[in-house]
Amino acid sequence: MSLLTEWRDVAYNEEMNNSQAGQKFWTDYFLLEKGVYEKLLAAPGANVKGTVKELAEKYGLELSTMVGFLDGINDSLVTPNPIEEMEEDTVVSLEYDPEKLYYNMCEAKAEWLYELPQWDNLLTKERRHELYVQQRKSGTIVKEKKVGRNEPCPCGSGKKYKHCCGR
Repeated sequence: MSLLTEWRDVAYNEEMNNSQAGQKFWTDYFLLEKGVYEKLLAAPGANVKGTVKELAEKYGLELSTMVGFLDGINDSLVTPNPIEEMEEDTVVSLEYDPEKLYYNMCEAKAEWLYELPQWDNLLTKERRHELYVQQRKSGTIVKEKKVGRNEPCPCGSGKKYKHCCGR
């Protein structure tokens, strides 16, 4: 079984997530994740590379927690890691796209991450606001105005809608 499958079996176990143990698991994980992001964002441009095991040791995480972190950040990386077949000796890179990472944090509603002070050195406040608004709008469904039966037909025939496409 791959490391990612093991992580997902534990992290997304429905019985555990509906219990106090599950809440504690996620609270602890989010604190650890925040610590890794604080270190990662504090050194912009540094391409952090190494095996999964080395990076887990570097950030003081258990191997399974590092796999969870890699699963979460993978969509924000310049070159995604092969997380599906990842083993502890797989070399991975944490070179991220700052805008994509910020956008994905907003999408995940991870306020504790997208409000880190380290973002001040990476993206301007205005750009962060633009990305936040862009992400929020991406989930908004906008209905087009309904054509009234006595209005001109949108097909361009010049007839009223009720006598053309509205039949």
